[in-house]
Amino acid sequence: MTETIPTPTRSGPPKAAFLALSLIVVFVGFIAWGLSDTNRTQPVSGPAPDFTLTFFEGHDGGLGQPSISLSDLRGNVVLINFWASWCVPCEEEAPDLEAAWREYKDRGVVFLGVDWTDNEADALDYLKRFDITYANGPDLGSKISQPLYRIQGVPETFIIDQDGNVVFFKPSPITREELAAEFEKHLADQ
Repeated sequence: MTETIPTPTRSGPPKAAFLALSLIVVFVGFIAWGLSDTNRTQPVSGPAPDFTLTFFEGHDGGLGQPSISLSDLRGNVVLINFWASWCVPCEEEAPDLEAAWREYKDRGVVFLGVDWTDNEADALDYLKRFDITYANGPDLGSKISQPLYRIQGVPETFIIDQDGNVVFFKPSPITREELAAEFEKHLADQ
């Protein structure tokens, strides 16, 4: 008589192994997402991230309101300059920014100064010392600089065109001549 040995049927991996593998895949996915987010840099083209800037009292740049959203400025060329009162390179560019503002404010260019990781008293002293008249406000809680513009330090300057796109970025002090060249280029497109 021949004895038949039953062949075991395959029922798949045990549930514990499947669960462990699933957890590993999810964990690796979170790490990959975190690394990709960490490696993102400042926006240098495409739609500019929208934000609302609340101005320091008396520093609305003639806009006549206590705050403004970037999206409200569509149709204008907008300069966004991240600065701080403790930043020596910011002091170097302050006179050029103010001169460019005075030259272009009546031509459809809006300046927004965003004070980064600073205290209000020092920021207001800085604005007074350099006779800054364009709109300025604090980046409370770094809600504009991080995660929207992902600045690495100050000064950093962005120019946004009339359609709301980033068209220029400079992560160091900027000159009046550089600003004039960029403004002329984008104002000519109107």
